[in-house]
Amino acid sequence: MVRIWVTFGVFGARSRRRSGAGEGVPGAGAVGPETLESVLTEVARECGTSATAAYLPAPDEPVLQLAVLGGIPWEISMPWARVALKASSPVSDAVRERRLVSVSGQEELARRYPRLALVVPYRFTLVAVPITTGQDVWGGLVLQWPAAHPPRPSPREREKITEACHRLGRLLRTAAEDGHPVLPAAEPVMLPPPRKRTAGPEEAQAAVDFAERLPGGCCSLGVDGRISFVSTTAAELLGAGIEDLLGAKPWEALRWLDEPTAEDSYRAAVLSQEPVSYLALRPPDRWLSFSLVPDASGISVHIAPTHSAHAHAPVTAPGVSRPSSPAAPGRATTLYQLMHLAATLTEAVGVRDVVDQVADQVLPAFGASALALMTAEDGRLRIIGYRGYTAELIERFDAAPLTSDTPAVRALTTGVPAFFATFADLKRAYPPAVHQDARAAWAFLPLITSGRPVGSLVLAYDRPHPFTAEERGVLISAAGLIAQALDRARLYDAKHQLARNLQAGLLPHTLPRVVGLDVAARYLPATLGMEIGGDFYDLIRLDSTTAAAAIGDVQGHNVNAAALMGQVRTAVHATAGAAPDEVLTRTNRLLTDLDPDLFTSCLYAHLDLGAHTACLATAGHPPPLLRHPDGRTEALRLPPGLLLGIDPDAGYASTEIPLPPGSVLALYTDGLVEAPGVDIDDAVDGLARALARADPAGPRSLDAVADTLVQHARRSAPRSDDIALLLIHPT
Repeated sequence: MVRIWVTFGVFGARSRRRSGAGEGVPGAGAVGPETLESVLTEVARECGTSATAAYLPAPDEPVLQLAVLGGIPWEISMPWARVALKASSPVSDAVRERRLVSVSGQEELARRYPRLALVVPYRFTLVAVPITTGQDVWGGLVLQWPAAHPPRPSPREREKITEACHRLGRLLRTAAEDGHPVLPAAEPVMLPPPRKRTAGPEEAQAAVDFAERLPGGCCSLGVDGRISFVSTTAAELLGAGIEDLLGAKPWEALRWLDEPTAEDSYRAAVLSQEPVSYLALRPPDRWLSFSLVPDASGISVHIAPTHSAHAHAPVTAPGVSRPSSPAAPGRATTLYQLMHLAATLTEAVGVRDVVDQVADQVLPAFGASALALMTAEDGRLRIIGYRGYTAELIERFDAAPLTSDTPAVRALTTGVPAFFATFADLKRAYPPAVHQDARAAWAFLPLITSGRPVGSLVLAYDRPHPFTAEERGVLISAAGLIAQALDRARLYDAKHQLARNLQAGLLPHTLPRVVGLDVAARYLPATLGMEIGGDFYDLIRLDSTTAAAAIGDVQGHNVNAAALMGQVRTAVHATAGAAPDEVLTRTNRLLTDLDPDLFTSCLYAHLDLGAHTACLATAGHPPPLLRHPDGRTEALRLPPGLLLGIDPDAGYASTEIPLPPGSVLALYTDGLVEAPGVDIDDAVDGLARALARADPAGPRSLDAVADTLVQHARRSAPRSDDIALLLIHPT
């Protein structure tokens, strides 16, 4: 029996994310990314980088996930924690195209990666490289240097980077082959900051004494922005106690520093590794200057009183006071996250894209721990995506009638947002409410576009969360961006599903049973965001001892390509039984008469099971593979033929080959072998080696061979084209 199904490989199709108790934790038998630490630390030291990041494929998703990070705080890197393989970014381009990607300076960054430049408007040099072993792609490595570094890595640096990628690839391959693949966790492993030397107790005290003697105040920030040392004078200038400042971020400990300038200056120093200075007003009238000097281990800050146009009186040391309550996250972080969300949503295609991007960006931007995205369908509120909740809880709340009196329904039907700082607040507004989600605060936001509601968004917090007027305004604005993206995505999905249904209707639902012949077929659509394609395959029973097989690929990814594919299949069926060269000749004449402005590659095979032979002809199609009964495998270099639909007088040649029992004939489309940066002959040879290693003997084993070939292709390089595969095994 022939079955057609989708196989997930290293870069397989996207699966629906469902957050449960173990989300983000490597699965059974998996190894954490800590195993990569020593190699990454070594390459960072040898190349003198200021930041290092390793990305690994997310399980069962075409996404690269940040697995190891050094030199940059996790909070700053959150917008790039998950990078879609199809996205335009240095690391996804490097992995997808299997090449080194180098970017230097704001101008080049803005030209090549405008979305990244919008959110990171700083000077630095960056390199992204794929982590590979042979034809297998295991992830990506990103290295960043200070702004003063030359725009491209030196030959020595390239050598060290290449060596590190080879070592990382071997580690990842060995772990996978041992059944313990290295999988990314919900948050990356943080590399320890490099230090030139470590001080003993006496030297450490001497360093404190030295800092205390300096004019003005000084403090030290770790890579994460938290204060690890502060002098007495600095604490006095800041108006806070030393014990209240240590371990805190300045803009969290001091309310008057929670404005974009302070945090943005820190981000600029960390990312560019250049000195940065700014002024800040400590209420009511004390101006302070801050000078930040960074390196890979952190930032040294000098603080001094100064004068400005608004403060002419001498500044005296203020008394010590308790700091304001923390403000988390800082306003600069929130603004950058929202800018990234807006830019990302412009590239979101379908509803799944929107849901993933909202979850990835909104939760860290506002410090929420869970969210649910809902739309109105058939008089009910349907949950179309969530993060941070369990599937059981979501199922309990899904499909609530629009007549029910709940915060999410009311936000949708009235268009009025609701904010509840505690469960007591929620209970007062909705007395029947039952505390079921173990959260402490909620925001219910209507998603409104063009004056009409399209859904609602629920954000939940682990702790009581008083929503300031400013935060409410930003949340409402974010909801407007999400609503517009969701509305576009729903229209796209409707059109996309219609096209998919058309293509599915044109492909064979089942293949006929032919005595003495075992077959296996696979069809994998292109990654999300692509339109439908024109790949097809077919098996035609002619009589008790003969059959015909065909495979082809119509140029393009649209409805026209799918429609033409149906016409090609019909033409092949109408002429099946004739000599292969005649079948292609007649089909070619039909296509040129139709003048579709699209070209088609096709391979047709006449199978004679009694004589154990196959006669083949090709019209510009990739060479079939033949696995002999002894396991020897070769690519059949058939006489080339012109693509169908170009020249009505084109001729084609037939080639007869032996096809004894135990052999395997593999027909496939170019999506299985073509990838950027990979020589097509090398890719075909690699696929032939994979077929040679597979064993078609035994029940259901031909299906396993088909899965092996598809997974080999997925590991070899990320694909952006449809894949069709037909295996023919005489028994």
